[in-house]
Amino acid sequence: MATLFRSYKPFLPLRFELIHSKSYTSISLNAKTNFRFRTFSAINCSNNKLHHPLAPCSEQIHTNNCVNDDNNCRQKIRKELWLHNTMSRQKELFKPKIEGRVGMYVCGVTAYDLSHIGHARVYVAFDVLYRYLKYLGYDVNYVRNFTDVDDKIIARANELGEDPISLSTRYCEEFNHDMRYLNCIPPSVEPRVSDHMLQIVDMIKQILDNGCAYTINGDVYFSVDKFPEYGRLSGRKLEDNRAGERVAVNSMKKNPADFALWKSAKEGEPFWESPWGRGRPGWHIECSAMSAAYLGYSFDIHGGGMDLVFPHHENEIAQSCAACHQSSVSYWIHNGFVTIDSEKMSKSLGNFFTIRQVIELYHPLALRLFLIGTHYRSPINYSDHQLESASDRIFYIYQTLQDCECVLTQRDETSWKDSIPLGITSCINKFHEECITSMSDDLHTPVALAAMSEPLKIINDLLHTRKGKKQELRTESLAALGKTIKDVLTILGLLPDSYSEALQQLRDYALKRARLTENQVEQKIEERKGARENKEYEKSDVIRKDLAAVGIALMDSPDGTIWRPAVPLPMQDHHSTTSTS
Repeated sequence: MATLFRSYKPFLPLRFELIHSKSYTSISLNAKTNFRFRTFSAINCSNNKLHHPLAPCSEQIHTNNCVNDDNNCRQKIRKELWLHNTMSRQKELFKPKIEGRVGMYVCGVTAYDLSHIGHARVYVAFDVLYRYLKYLGYDVNYVRNFTDVDDKIIARANELGEDPISLSTRYCEEFNHDMRYLNCIPPSVEPRVSDHMLQIVDMIKQILDNGCAYTINGDVYFSVDKFPEYGRLSGRKLEDNRAGERVAVNSMKKNPADFALWKSAKEGEPFWESPWGRGRPGWHIECSAMSAAYLGYSFDIHGGGMDLVFPHHENEIAQSCAACHQSSVSYWIHNGFVTIDSEKMSKSLGNFFTIRQVIELYHPLALRLFLIGTHYRSPINYSDHQLESASDRIFYIYQTLQDCECVLTQRDETSWKDSIPLGITSCINKFHEECITSMSDDLHTPVALAAMSEPLKIINDLLHTRKGKKQELRTESLAALGKTIKDVLTILGLLPDSYSEALQQLRDYALKRARLTENQVEQKIEERKGARENKEYEKSDVIRKDLAAVGIALMDSPDGTIWRPAVPLPMQDHHSTTSTS
């Protein structure tokens, strides 16, 4: 008789009331592709108060989207969280400024083109952080902006003969489509520069009034010499700040490193009225103004890609502190680059793939799995092999859970017992502990993904082996293991609304990459079956190998032969060769 436990440690509710509603976002790439994901329900933004214009800094404090009373908002947090702080260059215990509440600002895209997978990495990484903070019990006010007024937008609009604001609006919408493809939860609020000119102008006034900026012929520049701590975030010396990339070259500036807060209008460019004449804001001031408007001058987390540490975030710190000496961000968090051949992927270098280009050939959740398969602070090298491996892995996960659900739907749930064997209990507890410990250690998603292997293996043993099918409390064990894995997939943003739909989409993608149709594969299967019946085993092996070469694996069973996507054989061989050399 197996030892039975009634109190295994399942994942805590994960605010599961938000998940069990089965709310999802649906968006189509084309008429044949409809991605649907289970996600947290929409976030109430009613308390995201916008200070208009900026209130005195002594009154600024971040307000969050808590719809309950303060006691409920300040519920006990489930696990200590450690995050790497770029400012201190070490991991620190996360302690929000207000118990139970988190204010988080992540710099968004400059909307002048489709986003590439470098952008995908940034926003998937912070989506995982957002999800995990919510899982831990925090009420999170997540602000992610759009830059819709910028030199690059104006240049692109002039090329296309389009209004700059119209162009940026279009690409903001395209970006949101991409985020839905990747199953990223919408932020609490997504402010745009063009809607916050009053806040921007007001902050520039405060900086001027505090003696940290100066005007030149309608331009306003921040004086870096007035901020002795300039360079503390990046560790760079002041002389390292060269004029050039988004740092205006102007011989009239007091210091070449001084950067623009306000730019006077040029002919043919959009402009707004200001005390210094018609113009538009510099790049850096927008995030200082919008973060202060929605979170206050003092909040918990400011994030973005590692390329923003300098000059953008360095300049944000300088101008925010110049506007209000009480300005303070507790944790600066930055993700690593996506590289190609060890070179940073970026639009400026021309070595990038857009999200749309990638998901033309690979399922969006395979791309998401690829992105979180490496720790967020480490560089990640883009390759077809990595995406093929991610596709193969996610197919295995979904197929296992689909098979599990098929067995469970055949059993009357009212007859289930409330116990599971000790071995299953131990597996679930170990999995739970490994996942939560790794996620609480600076979001080590690769460890959480690796920890999934054992419970998935046990599910497959229970489903398919003779011993597993005879195990006592098999149904209860499958239900407990399946739920635990689904809970982790939800935290990681990898849970689809339907396993069967996701599996079919993964098959369709594999066929597209193989340049085959399902009928052609089925014909090959029949041809191979005939060869085997005629004892033409060499011909049978050739058919199997030809399909394996393009990523179609044949699986034989007593019930016949089926196919599933797989990493193409040449990629497997090349990877094994390079890994052993």
